[in-house]
Amino acid sequence: MTTDEIRSSVLLTPHQLYERQRRDEEVTVLAVQSINPYTGRPSFTGQRIPGAIDTEAYEDFQSPASAQEGQRPLPKIEALQARARAWGLLAERPVVIYDADRSMTAARAWWVLKWAGLPDVRVLDGGFPAWISAGLPTTAEAVEPVPSAIVLSAGHMPQFGPDDAVKLAREGVLLDARIRPNYIGGPVAEGQPPRGHIPGAISAPAPDNVTDYGNFTDAATLVQMFAALGVDGQRPVGVYCGAGMSAAHTVLALASIGISAAMYPGSWSAWVSDPTRPVVVGAYPDSRPA
Repeated sequence: MTTDEIRSSVLLTPHQLYERQRRDEEVTVLAVQSINPYTGRPSFTGQRIPGAIDTEAYEDFQSPASAQEGQRPLPKIEALQARARAWGLLAERPVVIYDADRSMTAARAWWVLKWAGLPDVRVLDGGFPAWISAGLPTTAEAVEPVPSAIVLSAGHMPQFGPDDAVKLAREGVLLDARIRPNYIGGPVAEGQPPRGHIPGAISAPAPDNVTDYGNFTDAATLVQMFAALGVDGQRPVGVYCGAGMSAAHTVLALASIGISAAMYPGSWSAWVSDPTRPVVVGAYPDSRPA
């Protein structure tokens, strides 16, 4: 495939999606709504892409938090299947997902649906802001989807756990997709989990995957950016973050340049649940243990 074909296999521009809708091609559009966990601000503005079905980032694409599995465990496949049926998803129909914030929650939804076996899932590059900027139509009308009988199954995306994380850092490339202050770590209040990173992990903040406008940066830049971190398509790559959201964003960015990467679903929130696991503090992959 060409560079453009690889990118469009996981990312669609607003005009590409609009043309599909204008030609009456069958495509299911999911709007991932959320309440920002830091500001409390809801993402929904009252408008959506015509035909879009509302979903909820922190309910539909995760299970409740647990000490062992982290803050955002993967959803139970039975619960996700019930939601997919309510949304009317079909295995033979492409799914396009968007959000309103740099595709952070949309990327998680993309990863989860791919993990559950849906073959053609893509993210709207730039999300709802890019759709608005392109001057494309919006609506306040909610969609009542026709339920389906889709059958989902788990395990269709590469993933890894804590033991594999150590091995990946040693034999491949382990990327930490959190913002750099969280990677560097440092003192924490009493009773709070430690800050820092998994030994050998390389800092690769997910916000670097996108431009100031919120769309994923061009393929040539992404190739150079990840190559500088040792990701060249020759060695295995794994990604983690705080709880499996920014990591999904980086897995998506890598997929857009033709590189497959595994994700640690529990990520840092699961790693630090075991006090015997080492924590590295500092700006380098192997600084001093905390």
